[in-house]
Amino acid sequence: MAQRVLITAGASGIGSEIARAFAATGARVFVCDIDADALTSFATALPGALTTRCDVADRRDVEDMVAAGAAALGGLDVLVNNAGIAGPTDPVEAMDPDEWEKVVAVNLNGTFNVTRCAIPHLRRSAAGVIINMSSVAGRLGYPNRSPYATTKWGLIGFTKTLSMELGEFGIRVNAILPGAVAGPRLDRVYDARARVGGRSVEEIKTRALANQSLKTFVDPRDVAALAVFLASDAAKSISGQALPIDGDRQQTT
Repeated sequence: MAQRVLITAGASGIGSEIARAFAATGARVFVCDIDADALTSFATALPGALTTRCDVADRRDVEDMVAAGAAALGGLDVLVNNAGIAGPTDPVEAMDPDEWEKVVAVNLNGTFNVTRCAIPHLRRSAAGVIINMSSVAGRLGYPNRSPYATTKWGLIGFTKTLSMELGEFGIRVNAILPGAVAGPRLDRVYDARARVGGRSVEEIKTRALANQSLKTFVDPRDVAALAVFLASDAAKSISGQALPIDGDRQQTT
């Protein structure tokens, strides 16, 4: 039976690569995203994928979305909590509290609410899987990125707790911790970091790669491949883990 997969923020970036990777295995994919235009483009690029707009920071939106996804798929086997925002780049003392709360609302509260609503459906699956998208920031932290780093650390604790709560139902829960993933979002982060640090973007990129063993940015398709593996029978004994995919990053700057 084809896997039934729900992916948040799946219309672009890492999320869309994950959706394509699952679809390539024959899985049925349901994608939500806050960006309606991106959803339209995604649906055109991946015929057969089911889509809906959803703001994961809105609890009612989430409740309606998960119910619609489970109904459209006829159940749920895999949840990929990919939705997250980068947030501001500022030291804590200069951080806008409203911006902090926006990051928490999406990265932590949104993941909590999507998962809370999805668990009853996953419990009816023969092999339920939850994958939470954390970050290297959830392993090492990031100067001037306190909302992002804090929420990504929080997702590790959420993952471990879920694995303990849901193991008796055969549901496996793991987190993926990507490093610097090539793409427009990384470019925006480095632009902001250059502004705050008074350095050039190229200098920021060079310094970032100097802190990891493999001197390349992460290919989003590799993150997608890891997600597909974790949802497969090949990973049936893996749960409660935080798996880095970051070129062996040693520190962040």
